Amino acid sequence: QISEGYIGRMCADLDELIEPLRVQLVPKLSDNLVIGILGGVSKRLEAAIRKSKFTPLGAISLDSDIRYLMNFAKDRIDSPELKSNVTLCKACPPLARLNQITLLMNVDDLEDALDLITVSKRKGNWDLKLDDTKTLLSLRVDFEGSKVDDLLQIEEE
Repeated sequence: QISEGYIGRMCADLDELIEPLRVQLVPKLSDNLVIGILGGVSKRLEAAIRKSKFTPLGAISLDSDIRYLMNFAKDRIDSPELKSNVTLCKACPPLARLNQITLLMNVDDLEDALDLITVSKRKGNWDLKLDDTKTLLSLRVDFEGSKVDDLLQIEEE
């Protein structure tokens, strides 16, 4: 579980580093800077998540942290087109993955995970591979690895 307050401190530190540069850039370049940094942060957070175990409460905490990160990004983006979660995630695929991971980690039971994956794939906004999904669901301490494998015997499209 990522420790409480980590994301808030990280965002404050990022502000200290990038704000002096960001205010000197034209809006498009400023947005590209924020999106680039957000992509790097998202990849590092995913790596940290993969090394952790999660309780249901830890998954809720993760969701809160990722929402904080999304709001941090939207507050620093100048372009109105990138102010929604959907467009921000399209502009930053690592952040989209992180959002999917958070949704997956917050399911109440394994059947809900299958529903989430099916509906999201139908909408065209699910990028996690089946192996990634199994690995991530196995990080939840309340889900047995064998049940995760049994349930996710679906074919990838």
